[in-house]
Formats: sequence, C-alpha cells, structure tokens
Amino acid sequence: MLALLGVVGITVFVYSIRDRVEEFAAFGYPGIFLIALLANATILLPAPGAAIVYAMGAIFNPIGVGFAAGTGGAIGELSGYLAGFGGQAVIERTDVYDRIKPWVDHYGGWAIMVLSAIPNPLFDVAGLAAGIAKMRFWTFLFSVWIGQLIKMTLFAYAGRYSLEWLAQFLN
Repeated sequence: MLALLGVVGITVFVYSIRDRVEEFAAFGYPGIFLIALLANATILLPAPGAAIVYAMGAIFNPIGVGFAAGTGGAIGELSGYLAGFGGQAVIERTDVYDRIKPWVDHYGGWAIMVLSAIPNPLFDVAGLAAGIAKMRFWTFLFSVWIGQLIKMTLFAYAGRYSLEWLAQFLN
C-alpha cells in the first residue's frame, strides 16, 4: 500500500511540473537522466520524456543521451513495478492487463525488454503486471534497462539526424 501511495505521489508531482521539465536539460546528461526518470515514474499519465530526448539528441552525443535517458527511464519504470507489487487489485480488472499479463508470465524479462524498447503507452501496465507476477527485481530492472537504452538511443539519433534529413529532403 505504501508503494502505491508513493507512486501516486510521484505521478502527481511530475504532472504538476510538466511545463518546466525542459529546464532540466540545461544540466546536460544528468538533466537528461532526471527528465527520463521523472517522465517514466508516472503511471498512466503522459510526460514529455521522449520529446526531450529527441531534442537533446540534436545537441548532445546521441549515445550519451541514450545512456542517460535509458538509465533514468529504467529506474523511473520501477514505480509501476512497485505499484504492481503492492496494489494488484486496482489494475487486475482491466482488458489491457488481461492481454499483457500472459506475455509477462510466459516470456518474463524478454517481454519486458521488448515492450520497453518500443514506444507504447501500455508499458506501465507491463510494469504493473511484472510486479503482480512477482518477477525478480533484478530481472525486471535489467530487462527494462536494455529496452530503454534501445528506445532512447533511437530517439536521440532521430533528433540528431532529423534536421539533416529534412534539409536533404527540401533540397
């Protein structure tokens, strides 16, 4: 119950500062880490993490941006895992949960890695399902970290090369 209340508190806090999140980017890679951590700590409410990573990829080294954002994002996703560990009755009654839970049960860390590597709004449900299934903490964290590294690095590279692609397209 305490984990669920903590997650709700983090979600409300991040949602309340969503307009000021760009200010963290002025702190370089630690700021990118913090943005990703906060954006991924919310549950079921959107935060502008991927858009900031995209923009920061045009300014900083995309590998560094991907690493900072992927690591922050993985740690942030622990909020959903911990909420699932402690508050399973809230989410277990949804259709989305019923679709994702068998994947998490059958494929374990591989499902978490794939679901976290692709941009989708349903990863929070996967994190909750992993917590409910009592997936080992380190398995969850490692799997989500690899998936987040892949996704955030791709966003950063897209930000780096999008202006070049646009310039080539317009010429």
